[in-house]
This record gives sequence, C-alpha cells and structure tokens, in this order.
Amino acid sequence: MPAQSLLATPAVPDPASAVRAGFLNVKDAAAYLGVSPHTLYVWRHRRQGPPSFRMGPRGRVMYRRTALDAWIHDQERADSRSNPALNPLSAAPQRRRNPGA
Repeated sequence: MPAQSLLATPAVPDPASAVRAGFLNVKDAAAYLGVSPHTLYVWRHRRQGPPSFRMGPRGRVMYRRTALDAWIHDQERADSRSNPALNPLSAAPQRRRNPGA
C-alpha cells in the first residue's frame, strides 16, 4: 500500500484561498509589486497607483490581482525603455527651421 503524502491538496479548493488568489490586501499587493506597503498608501492617497477599493465591514483596502497586472502592463507601455514607439532614439531626426527665412 503506497504511503499518502501529508502535503496532498484537497479535492475541493478552500473558498478562502480562492478569494485570496483573486484579491490582495495592501501587504500582499506591495509584495506582488515589489514596493513597500507605505508606497501603496502614498499612491492611493495621491490617486496615482493601481486601482484599489475597500471591502468588508472593516473597510480593508484590497487590490484585484488582475487590476495589478493591468496596471503593470500600462506602466510598461508608458515607459520609453519598454515601448520602442516612445523611444526618442527610434524617432526620425527633425530638421531645424531657418529662423531668418
């Protein structure tokens, strides 16, 4: 008889883990983005960072994982190092106008 692994996953997923997979609190979202939780609070206060919302009776700030991924994608598109179309070195050179003409 084969030995059963103690780390075997249950056949039915835990609903709490499913919610945690789709929603992240400030601490987890900060770790996901590689920034400090304080940075997320500052961005939220300035309305600069990824979209967030308050959830539950205590009004905890939460982030959707899909919204974080979309925000990261938008940041990449807005950066000239990631988006060749925005790179000034790839633009055609501009001719100077003759001011005396």
